[in-house]
Amino acid sequence: MDLAISLYFTRPELILSFSGLILLLIAAWRNDSGKLLSILAVAALFGAGAYLIEFLTNPSYSDGGDAFSGLYRMDAFGSYAKLIIYAAAAICLIMTPSVLTRAGVFKPEYPILVLFAVVGMGIMVSAVDFVTLYIGLELNSLAAYVLASFARDDERSSEAGLKYFVLGALASGILLFGMSLIYGFTGSTQFHLISDALSGNIGMGATFGLVFILAGLAFKISAAPFHMWTPDVYEGAPTPITAFFASAPKVAASILLVRVSMDAFGSQVAAWQMIVIFVALFSIIVGALGAIGQQNIKRLLAYSSINNIGFLLIGLAAANAAGISGMMTYLAIYVVMTLGAFACVMQLVDRQGVVREDMGALAGLSETRPALAYSMAAYMFALAGIPPLFGFWGKLVVFQAAIQAGLFPLAILGICASVIGAFYYLKVVKIMFFDEADAIIVPADKVLAWISGLFAIILLTVGWMAIPLLQHLGDNAAAALLAS
Repeated sequence: MDLAISLYFTRPELILSFSGLILLLIAAWRNDSGKLLSILAVAALFGAGAYLIEFLTNPSYSDGGDAFSGLYRMDAFGSYAKLIIYAAAAICLIMTPSVLTRAGVFKPEYPILVLFAVVGMGIMVSAVDFVTLYIGLELNSLAAYVLASFARDDERSSEAGLKYFVLGALASGILLFGMSLIYGFTGSTQFHLISDALSGNIGMGATFGLVFILAGLAFKISAAPFHMWTPDVYEGAPTPITAFFASAPKVAASILLVRVSMDAFGSQVAAWQMIVIFVALFSIIVGALGAIGQQNIKRLLAYSSINNIGFLLIGLAAANAAGISGMMTYLAIYVVMTLGAFACVMQLVDRQGVVREDMGALAGLSETRPALAYSMAAYMFALAGIPPLFGFWGKLVVFQAAIQAGLFPLAILGICASVIGAFYYLKVVKIMFFDEADAIIVPADKVLAWISGLFAIILLTVGWMAIPLLQHLGDNAAAALLAS
């Protein structure tokens, strides 16, 4: 009976795993099946997502449940996060074929790798045991290393894959060492038993374990000072893959960090809260200052992601239900902003068919491609958190949570730093609308144009109408996490 319940709770991962294996067989028989596999992979994600929606809307599952003797938990927190991850992965798969085909690197392996990476992410966000956590993390990471070097004849892509692998392996080692220390000092790898064992005074050894674990996870979300790999990997990887890195894995790693902090170390909030506050502020500052001098739009978006992770961590630093709910809302909005911005970047193709990533390609864009320029401006204003764009709401809810938790100085510093960060977003807008055209950008792809336009409309108007739904899902997710 326990096995049947476990299989039932892990149905999303089972659907995606079997789908990945079937796609692998199809790819072995047909070398030109890339687009077909992408469509099937998107269908598999929708199928797994439909099960999650059923789980979230059925009152009989409101309390969630554990699978495989407490190694995996299916609850509203993990289900909501998986929905965001599946949606991000599906959009990346839809955006990819034309761009990678134009670059001559589209292969059937791409949707399969994305699917297995998503399986790993699903395991990560539902993990309530360090062994489960590590399996999910490595499944996602191994697929990501291959994806980063997917254009293997491109020197930049190969370098990105190698850097990602070497630094990722280092981070995994740090994380594993921290987990070993925690196991040694608590006698368990399960989160709730660790929390019980640390309910008194935390010893020096366990504190070191906690620090190592947070450092390893900070690398995975590219939070400063563990962000060094991010600009190079974002620049070197093919742009659709960079868009994937900036969205779905970022959500999974952030949710994993929240679950580890609140579940495994929930009895020692004071021990990790100051670390999270430091990492949040450092990420905001490094992201804002590092982006100012960038001349490559993908590197600028890399520093933007570091900056946004800082704002996201303010919600975790609050360590309350409002903070967790705010983080979930922020992540949903962040995915829309990021994927929309990358959809714009993928359309920067000049008359010679050359893909442009330099800031000069944006010059005069308002004259040559006004719709693209206005869409890009919407994403820049939203990422900067300027009202009335929907990105403002994401920052507002995490700042409110910080103030509610008594972290007033942190909220003030975050607001001040967001003003500094607005500079480089506005610089992009200035280049598009006030500089002389450096290159003529030609219409590239209708799918990308539709996605960038649609997401811009969501950020301008539709998103505000979704606030009650986002708040409801976020509150339920936070309640499920804190009740566990």
